[in-house]
Amino acid sequence: MGKIISLANQKGGVGKTTTAINLAASLASLGKKVLLIDADPQANASSGLGIDIRSLEFTIYECLIDKVPPLQAIHPTEVENLFILPSHIDLVGAEIEMLNMDNRERVMQEMLTPLKPLYDYLLIDCSPSLGLITVNSLTASDSVIIPVQCEYFALEGISKLLNTIKIIKSKLNPEMEIEGFLLTMYDNRLRLANQVYAEVKKHFQGMVFEAVITRNVRLSEAPSHGKPVLLYDSESKGSLNYMELANELIAKHKIAI
Repeated sequence: MGKIISLANQKGGVGKTTTAINLAASLASLGKKVLLIDADPQANASSGLGIDIRSLEFTIYECLIDKVPPLQAIHPTEVENLFILPSHIDLVGAEIEMLNMDNRERVMQEMLTPLKPLYDYLLIDCSPSLGLITVNSLTASDSVIIPVQCEYFALEGISKLLNTIKIIKSKLNPEMEIEGFLLTMYDNRLRLANQVYAEVKKHFQGMVFEAVITRNVRLSEAPSHGKPVLLYDSESKGSLNYMELANELIAKHKIAI
């Protein structure tokens, strides 16, 4: 049975979509069957994996609102074992349309539950907000990865997200766990980055992933080519960092089973 993991942080620019794309590709390259669910109206995870959004008949929007079976909207990618359920700007309106639905917080859960036996990992790239789609994503998830950039104000806003997670755990999804905090955009030459690293480690201790994502030009360039960094430059620091993260995640789940 597959594991559903959300990547969430309502603060934008923390490396959330970069992590979603590259962690998914790394897990797939290690032989895991992976579905990346793009739950962000900006659809950056979709375009970052080479999907032409303008040509799509069905996206996550039609699956959530019109109840189109997700298998009709899922696309293969250039990476073997990696599939994507793409997004579209229409998803912006989905929150309003979902307000009148029965069980509106569980629409995503109902959509994804039948897919769990088909994949090892289902990763949800959440939008940088704490709206109804993100609440749906967290309600559907077994766990959540929280990317934290090694910059000033890094911990600002995490308390809001942790409070949302606490509410969802108490009211909608008591089984959900925090998979871990992932430090991104790390530059060990900067004193500030080292201070943030130490602060996050002190705060969250064993909940912080050992793998750290360092600042890397190739990692920034890859999405404009519609590829994960693994295909764009497999020897780059960014690619190696995400392989470390994928290995750490797989090892953690082996221990948990």
